[in-house]
Amino acid sequence: MPFKLFEVSKPIPERKEHTYVKHCGDPEECLPKCNSKTIPGSMTERGCAFAGAKGVITGAIKDVAHIVHSPVGCTAYGYGTKRYPTTTDMPDGSQFPIKDFNIKYIIGTDLQESDVVFGGMKKLRQAILDTNKEFPFVSAIYLYATCTTGLIGDDLDAVAKEMEEELGKPIIAFNAPGFAGPTQSKGHTIGNNVLFSKLVGTTEPPATTPYDINLIGEYNIDGDLWLLKDYFKEIGINVLSTFTGDCCHNEIGWMHRAKLSVVRCQRSSTYIAKMIEDKYGIPYMKTDFFSTKYCAENLKTVARFFGLEDKADELIAKKMAEVGPELEFYRKKLAGKKAFIFSGGPKSYHLSVPLQEELDMDVTGVSSMFEHEDGFEKMKSRLDEGKLVIDDPNALELEELIEDYDIDLIMGGVKEKYFVHKLGIPCLLIHSYENGPYIGFEGFVNLARDMYTAIYNPVWNMLEFEETEEPDIPNVEEEAK
Repeated sequence: MPFKLFEVSKPIPERKEHTYVKHCGDPEECLPKCNSKTIPGSMTERGCAFAGAKGVITGAIKDVAHIVHSPVGCTAYGYGTKRYPTTTDMPDGSQFPIKDFNIKYIIGTDLQESDVVFGGMKKLRQAILDTNKEFPFVSAIYLYATCTTGLIGDDLDAVAKEMEEELGKPIIAFNAPGFAGPTQSKGHTIGNNVLFSKLVGTTEPPATTPYDINLIGEYNIDGDLWLLKDYFKEIGINVLSTFTGDCCHNEIGWMHRAKLSVVRCQRSSTYIAKMIEDKYGIPYMKTDFFSTKYCAENLKTVARFFGLEDKADELIAKKMAEVGPELEFYRKKLAGKKAFIFSGGPKSYHLSVPLQEELDMDVTGVSSMFEHEDGFEKMKSRLDEGKLVIDDPNALELEELIEDYDIDLIMGGVKEKYFVHKLGIPCLLIHSYENGPYIGFEGFVNLARDMYTAIYNPVWNMLEFEETEEPDIPNVEEEAK
């Protein structure tokens, strides 16, 4: 059968539709059910729509103050959860005063019960005034709705408009409360739509060239962006605007002046690339720069658009000579090791083939928290017969998977990492990274090194687990008879 129900999920049989076992004879439309509400009783690892907007789309912008309109819990959740480092360099040659401002500061309205009863807009106005006083140098202030403020109906757009007129500074509201969609993907959509409608086409770049690109869906996780920028610069391509790694607020406004949009994270930000193409006629291409093979192929594809393929070939030859010997060492050490990619989105199909073809690893399966059907089609196409493709796996299913499939390494997020460690196997952070960057030629070596270090760490041979008896759980149905 092409679908599998984990033993631990038998009380929620609907979960069977979300776990697909690849069979090459299955029709193309045979995919796990996805982008739907979490089944009650399944302890999901998903993020919410607010996480999609603040945690992904806007969180990497360097010169914006973020105000989360919420009780303190949501504010804390939106702080420091990703490695989105930023420089102080601004496109006009000036300097922003604080390095990594976007991950050092976050502001919240700290709503209490009385605010829920009587409304929190007064508190939000005061928070904007206080933010502007404390950080007068920011280029804009962004406001975020959360489940609480979405439910009580606070009008963030009205407050943003009122305070923008009073302060003379851009203030933008993002109405993506956690419940706005079944996954954080809805927050991606809202963030793209807001930034496109409010900013794109409103500013002009300091200068342009015939080789300008928008690098879209690149959030500079642990320095990914800086590597890619170096590659493009050496080829002769100028990154005019980044959406949104290490970028500034005004930079989004001149995305309409690029010659090509290069989309990196295909799930979170293809939306804005399509809108720019529809309105301004700027074409876009989806790319993948993970691993040496994909990075080389996609650099050549982008370079070919500008007639610079020879320059790309020179760069690729140089980089492969640099990383080849070390990568070969890790290939020998990692060959045959079983990995499961417990990803939020596109990394599940970005990494499955490189791990198998370039490092000789065995990818037992892949999963995603928020992918849509097109993403699962790519995952399925890049896996071998009998491998797992899972939508929204829960913690108990992950534990069963580890036990039944003899996994050597889980590639996941911080929510899974320490739970997996308690089961006696390594878990590598694939969202915020361990020792990144992980993109490009050098990045793939960093990833291989971290996988080698994690798997061969002697601590796994020192752990001792005591056998415990199964708890005596009464059979309620039998007792009822």
